[in-house]
Order: sequence, then structure tokens, then C-alpha cells
Amino acid sequence: MSASELMAEVRRWLRYACEDLAAAEALVGSPDAAPRHACFLAQQAAEKALKAVLVYSRVEFPFRHDLDTLRDLVPTGWHLKQEHPDLAGLTEWAVEARYPGDWPDPTEADARNAANQARAVWESVLRDLEGHGFDVGATP
Repeated sequence: MSASELMAEVRRWLRYACEDLAAAEALVGSPDAAPRHACFLAQQAAEKALKAVLVYSRVEFPFRHDLDTLRDLVPTGWHLKQEHPDLAGLTEWAVEARYPGDWPDPTEADARNAANQARAVWESVLRDLEGHGFDVGATP
């Protein structure tokens, strides 16, 4: 993959992450939306943002939803690794928000917390990418 193709792929991952984050934040508190949808989209936003870093760093990653596993693949020197030492709670929404099971339905507070954590991951990713030479100026 050429450098320009790599940058385009990173931007695509970031765009998808940004769209998921915007949708999650829009759904929080909406009387017409189930909190589980915001929780799932928040998890997806964080996952795609982390994968953008891995694409940028040319690190192969598994197609899994475990955010801690993905964060651990981020190379040394990226602040987001220390800023987000535990993403397990957000990871849970990859499955628990989509399927019925032996767990309670997400609440509005869960949705707000998930969206806030995803926003924090997003902002860390952008700061780190910029610090590693990626132009985030044109990022949605």
C-alpha cells in the first residue's frame, strides 16, 4: 500500500468512527431510541478509532471487538495507551447491546457513559495521530 493509499485508509476508518460517535451522541437521551443502540455505536466508534491508529502504524489486527486487545497492539509511544488503560466496559457493548442475554438492558446512564468514553478515545486518537505526523485538520 502506498503512503497516499495508507492515509486514505486511515481517513476512512476515522470517518466511520466519527459517524458512529455522532450517531451514538445523538441517540443519548432521545425518547425515540433505545439506549442499547447508543452503547453499541459508542463501542464501534472507539473500535474504529483504535483501528485507524493500527492502520496508520501498519500493525495487523484481528477482526475482533475487544478494545483492550486492540489498544495493546498500539505501538509504544502513543499516549492513548496510558490514557485508556481499561476499555472492557465499553467492549461489552459490542455484544450485550445487540443481543438479549443474562444481563440487564442498558440504561440511559449506560448510554451516556459509553458515548463519553468513546468521545474520550476519539479525542486521544486524534491528538496522538497529530503528534505522530498525521494531518487531522481534514478529519470529520
